[in-house]
This record gives sequence, structure tokens and C-alpha cells, in this order.
Amino acid sequence: MTSAITAPRFDPWRTHAVRVARKTPEVPGVFTCDLAIQEATVASTYRFAPGQFNMLYIPGLGEIAISICDDPQSRGSVAHTIRIAGNVTHALSELAVGSTLGLRGPFGVGWPIDEYRGRDLVLVAGGIGLAPLRPLICHLLAHRQEFGEIHLIMGAREPSGLLYSAEYSAWQDGGLNVYPTVDRGDDSWPGHIGMVTAILDRLPLCRPAETVMMSCGPETMMWYAAQIAIDRGVRPESVYVSLERNMNCAIGLCGHCQFGPQFLCKDGPIFSYNRVASIMKVADL
Repeated sequence: MTSAITAPRFDPWRTHAVRVARKTPEVPGVFTCDLAIQEATVASTYRFAPGQFNMLYIPGLGEIAISICDDPQSRGSVAHTIRIAGNVTHALSELAVGSTLGLRGPFGVGWPIDEYRGRDLVLVAGGIGLAPLRPLICHLLAHRQEFGEIHLIMGAREPSGLLYSAEYSAWQDGGLNVYPTVDRGDDSWPGHIGMVTAILDRLPLCRPAETVMMSCGPETMMWYAAQIAIDRGVRPESVYVSLERNMNCAIGLCGHCQFGPQFLCKDGPIFSYNRVASIMKVADL
């Protein structure tokens, strides 16, 4: 199943010029980069679905797939939250405001949110896995009356690693039940301590058979979260995961992102759990 929130057709090989409009430090080793689209026609027509990604290109270094973390209603620019992990992401972190780079996209299958109006939702994020869920959160806040209970669980190793923490109050005020948790707290941390799966295990689910879970983060976390949700009565076909692999071409030609019979760049990155459960059991695939 795919999202009804879709982008218009585009040339997947065309790279668009974008300018670094703003850079925001988020947590250690992670920053958000707002990219202004330079071509007026592209800027006015660019659309994306929550859960999709772009390919960001730095000449001389290469491209990298980065999830879009922006509000789907934004126009003219698009934000990406980036973890510094290699040559391209390190170079992105050093770009000054005003610098120009390339962008291809959007690519991939988004969260299937329009298929689940009226249902209860559970969103589960680990670390930077909250970034691909943020556009979905923005969409849910804008259409809050169309859904039932919405629970958001997000985890990090320590309080300083919780992504977008300044937005939690607004999400709560907008009608989401927000549960941040950390592996290790400190004297100033008033919230939950423990794994996101522990919160999920005791989360009040009023109607499990009418609940949809969407998760993004480490694969081990998502696997355990899926088991807990299913054990609690959530239908396997109503559990979704966002998977990550090395994506070089973004259209299924290079094969780097192959996951069993699936190509994550074009068949995903969002999958229903029952579609990939048997593959996720294979260690180090």
C-alpha cells in the first residue's frame, strides 16, 4: 500500500540547484539543512510525500540519500536532518549558508497515511529515525480531526540526543500523546528511562485491531516493536517500517539497496512489516 500524498512526475536523473538557506544544530553530530530551490518553476511545483527522500549532490564528492524532514505544505525550500557519518555528510556539515549544491528527488514510497483515516496511530522512533516521521507528524497535526488516538514514542541514548525536543510541547498541544524516553537519564531528566519498546509494551491501546504502527530507527528496535504491537493485537499488515540501505541511484538500477527481492529506493523505504518480516530476521543482510 502506498500513500495518496504523492509528488508530481519528474525526471529522476535531473539535478536541481539548491542553496543552503539555513543550518540548525540539532543534537551532537546531527544538523538540519534548509535548502532553497533555485529554479522558480521547480520551486513552485516541488512536492513530496511524508517518508520520501532526496539525493543530495556535492560535486567532486558524490551523492547521498537523505530523508526529507520538512512539513509537506512547505513551498520553495525543503529541509533535511543529517547525521555526520561519512565524506559527503561531513562536507554537507561544512557548507556555509549561501552555498549551492545539487538535489534529485523526491524518491521512494511514503507513509500510507491517507489509507488510515479514522484509525488510531502509534509512531515509534529511535534516534535520528524521528526525522522521516517529522513530515508525517506535521501532516497529522494539520489533519488531527481525521484520526483517532495518536501516540508518539521517541528514544535516544541520553536527553541531549533527543531530536527536535523543542517541538514536543507543540506536538502535545496539537493532540499527540508524546512519550520521549532515554537509555540513560541525568539529575535534570524528568521523563521516562528505558527502551521505546518498554513504553510500547504498556501503552494504552483502546482498539488494537484498528491501530496502525509506523516506525523508523535501528532495525533491531523496529523488529521488536513490531513483535510487541502484533502481540498486543495490531494487525501485521497495519505495521510499517522505514528501512535504510546504501542508495546510489535512487531508481533501482545500481542494486546497492537491494533487500531480498526488494529495492529500498523504489519499493520502499516504507514497507508493511508482513512484506519484509522474513527478510528482517536474516542477520547482517
